[in-house]
Amino acid sequence: MLAPCDAGAGGDGLPDFLVPAGRAVPVPYNGSVARLAFGVRAAARVRRWIREGAFDVLHVHEPAAPSLSLLACWVAEGPIVATFHTSNPRSRAMVASAAALRTALEKISGRIAVSEAARRTLVEHLGGDAVLIPNGVAVHRYAGADPLPGWPGEGGAIGFLGRLDEPRKGLGVLLDAFALLGPERPGLRLLLAGPGDAEAAAARLPAELRSRVVPLGRVSEQDKARAYRSVDVFCAPNLGGESFGIVLTEAMSAGAPVLASDIPAFRSVLAGGAAGELFPVGRADALASRAAALLDDPARRSALSAAARRAVRAYDWETVAADVARVYETVLPPGAAAGPVTVGGEGAR
Repeated sequence: MLAPCDAGAGGDGLPDFLVPAGRAVPVPYNGSVARLAFGVRAAARVRRWIREGAFDVLHVHEPAAPSLSLLACWVAEGPIVATFHTSNPRSRAMVASAAALRTALEKISGRIAVSEAARRTLVEHLGGDAVLIPNGVAVHRYAGADPLPGWPGEGGAIGFLGRLDEPRKGLGVLLDAFALLGPERPGLRLLLAGPGDAEAAAARLPAELRSRVVPLGRVSEQDKARAYRSVDVFCAPNLGGESFGIVLTEAMSAGAPVLASDIPAFRSVLAGGAAGELFPVGRADALASRAAALLDDPARRSALSAAARRAVRAYDWETVAADVARVYETVLPPGAAAGPVTVGGEGAR
């Protein structure tokens, strides 16, 4: 896999499967931060990597973004499969750049969208259509994790995972809800996992509640799985701009009862509320009310956990990878799929 990153030229500290293509430049986009790489040096590394790899299929992600995927589409000669993640119904930038991107996008042989929202953005802004294949999750990795020591505790625990300082992740809504719940539940704690200034985030709360906010910071994959297993309720209070809900599928794999904002992407992953509860977007009072009901109802939490484990099977990598492989088969020349196939991946999933 080729991706922008901040490691040195030698790739020190990177996993073996990742090839660095230059420094990642953070760019605000769609309420989040996109990390891009573009320019002469990045183009040269992409061209060399594709030439040396001699791949049967090149799989790129978000080729409409001015980064490595777009460069790869321009220089590649063989079959290209692209996965589209973005959900942004009001993207003037995508509309304005569609003509300039066309020479690259026309080379794509197979298109995948991770959700209906991502497919709609593709159709409306760039044209064409895509096969719906969701992001995958290693269900077994989360299902077998152990809770962190001392969690969730007798007073109950609510969990959050995401960038603490990214407004669209909705941590502010959860903190406002915790301010309503905390005084009535002396033992209730809030477990935060993800990069950002936890102390600054907790300053939103009354002083007497701040000690009950426990930050883990940026976590490893192993500790992330344990964090999901350490809470009575996992909350995803996102405000919008999401085309999928990978944190939901991870939490569901761990069997955590999920409480999420009612945005289309989350509603879809949670099967309309059958595999997790939903609350109105941005409503701290509603979040507090639903969380309180779940904390007081172990039977309901158990039922949601079981429903989540059933629903998340559709997102397991064993299922998703087979669907992606079928897309590869459709873009290969006749007879090529009968033997070994090498696939080059660009971008991070």
